[in-house]
Amino acid sequence: MPTLVRAETNERDALLTFLDAQRGGLRRAVLGLTDEQATSRPSAGELSLAGLLKHVARTEEVWVQSILMGRPEFAGSEADYVSGFQLLDGETVASTLDRYEQVARATEEAVNALPDLEGVVALPEAPWFPPGMKVSARWILLHMIEETARHAGHADILRESLDGATAFALVAAAQVEA
Repeated sequence: MPTLVRAETNERDALLTFLDAQRGGLRRAVLGLTDEQATSRPSAGELSLAGLLKHVARTEEVWVQSILMGRPEFAGSEADYVSGFQLLDGETVASTLDRYEQVARATEEAVNALPDLEGVVALPEAPWFPPGMKVSARWILLHMIEETARHAGHADILRESLDGATAFALVAAAQVEA
């Protein structure tokens, strides 16, 4: 990530600030692109910038709202996961960015409502989780930073493959737009 975050005020603020910095890398990756460009797959894989953006929004929502906050209506299904990497009819990059912003606000509200970051929750039963594993709110936020940063790196590669734009150039372009 080619930017620095502001100084934090406490641990909770630091975790949310670093998460938002990684979100910024994903948002900038689609800066100035058409929906067609953002949904194209410029590598040998199936990933598109729009698909990554949609996936990270959904992933954050599941981890925070469903797992951390215990709201099963946000859990989703395997079909949701599969369709989560592509824009469906009626979805656009703009609507996906708006959705990601809503998820980010909901995450911040949920985390700020917690009495502390020490509370633990059980991970759902799934083949990719160790049976009975419990994690803290802190662990979930760190995992969200890790997961978002991983995909921001993917987005950097995809964007550069599309039109040569690099992360530093996109940071500068975003500052001009702001």
